[in-house]
Amino acid sequence: MTTPHGLSASDAPDLAKQEILHLDGISKRFPGVIALDGIDLDLRFGEVHAVCGENGAGKSTLMKIISGQYRPDSGTICYRGEQMQFASTANAQAAGIAIIHQELNLIPHLSVAENLFLAREPKRGSFAFVDKRKLNDDAKRCLARLCLNIAPSTLVGSLSIAQQQMVEIAKALSLDAQVLIMDEPTSSLTESETIYLFRIIKELRQAGVAILYISHRLDEMQHIVDRVTVLRDGRHISTDYFASLSVNDIVTRMVGRSLDDAYPPRQSIPTTDVLLSARDLRRNGVFGPLSFDLRKGEILGFAGLMGAGRTEVARAIFGADKLDGGTITLGGKAVSIRSPREAIRHGIAYLSEDRKKEGLALAMPIASNITLANVRGVAPSGFLRFDEEARIAQKYVQDLAIRTPSIHQIVRNLSGGNQQKVVIGKWLYRGSNIFFFDEPTRGIDVGAKFAIYGLMDRLAAEGVGVILISSELPELLGMTDRIAVFHEGHVAAVLETKSTNQEEIMHYASGRIHA
Repeated sequence: MTTPHGLSASDAPDLAKQEILHLDGISKRFPGVIALDGIDLDLRFGEVHAVCGENGAGKSTLMKIISGQYRPDSGTICYRGEQMQFASTANAQAAGIAIIHQELNLIPHLSVAENLFLAREPKRGSFAFVDKRKLNDDAKRCLARLCLNIAPSTLVGSLSIAQQQMVEIAKALSLDAQVLIMDEPTSSLTESETIYLFRIIKELRQAGVAILYISHRLDEMQHIVDRVTVLRDGRHISTDYFASLSVNDIVTRMVGRSLDDAYPPRQSIPTTDVLLSARDLRRNGVFGPLSFDLRKGEILGFAGLMGAGRTEVARAIFGADKLDGGTITLGGKAVSIRSPREAIRHGIAYLSEDRKKEGLALAMPIASNITLANVRGVAPSGFLRFDEEARIAQKYVQDLAIRTPSIHQIVRNLSGGNQQKVVIGKWLYRGSNIFFFDEPTRGIDVGAKFAIYGLMDRLAAEGVGVILISSELPELLGMTDRIAVFHEGHVAAVLETKSTNQEEIMHYASGRIHA
């Protein structure tokens, strides 16, 4: 027998169990921003409790307070029946509260095992040397729990983003926490890795572990979530059993309005003029040879399974990685692009899937980030004109509806959706006419997604060529004119979006149909 929210009767918890965590009137302020305004929340033993809201709603701030990273300005936290005030994350961990961050918190030059047990390494001998054998054995058991085929001695920096995410999850599980906070845990995972994670979550629930779960993937929550709390603009909107709500109900509460359509109506109409033509591109051992065209005013999708070569092709065209052969033609003229600097000069913009690492200067303000790719525009004589930088930044903040108290706000303090808009503003100010959007809506909420989709369509309507790389097939079908499907480093097919579907795309992506 299965419950309405995807759990079998045998593993559905008794939600009347005792509370393990209770928050009352939690508030937190930052300069110019009220992040949390009197939040109430309770969590029960053996429960998966989702916290939903748009970027900037206060979810991550609340989780950081629970896990000891921030102290609330007001309100109380009761944990296991006692009022608590965690002085640090170590203090919270010692009490049994662990967090899996959306932003990876690993040290790339250390091994997987060293990251899993950092500051908790098993010791041997009177001189407290690290017991490397036990360290690796303990790490193997943690990795096996998630069915990860990764050697404990592997350097974390050599792993993919998805693998690093799984290591982050394994690290949190190794703490044997009673409260586990998962902040966007599936944002970088494949479908099979997500299934493994959900299996672990169900095992933890049965063991009585309480889980706070944050995700923008509302559809996947039906498989694991018991109750859902919605936040909006730092305020508590509602708490309900997940089974009693539809996804549309949750979205409406999150954004404060009904979103009848997930994608905006398309205004752009592609022309027959080819902006970018790629012929027989190859990078030995990675992709190719492959060919495709991008037309003026078109949104072209790149679909394919993880490792199919989509991002690798974009990086090579942008000059971040070296091509071993093939021809790139821009506006009918063959060009040689050997670096990102040359690509930028040719009007190509690349919005990386890792915007924090490769798209933004996180410690700098919005104004500096927007002018970063075109500094000469605000410093024509070599001296920065702060008034001009401020004018330009204010223009893009208004045009792109970036939510911020000031153009001087440090970018790190913005929500994911607003950070993505800053990256777009940077390339718009540069005057780019070819945009690669690599997983542009990963980790951002439905309202921000809608805004990003609208910006993409606006770019195409102005004659820009857009390439959308996405692992979300509904996103590709909702936003593109054509879809190039990748399989093992080759373009298996280029399909007209209006006459294809998810099944056909997956057939080509998995190699079951060959062009």
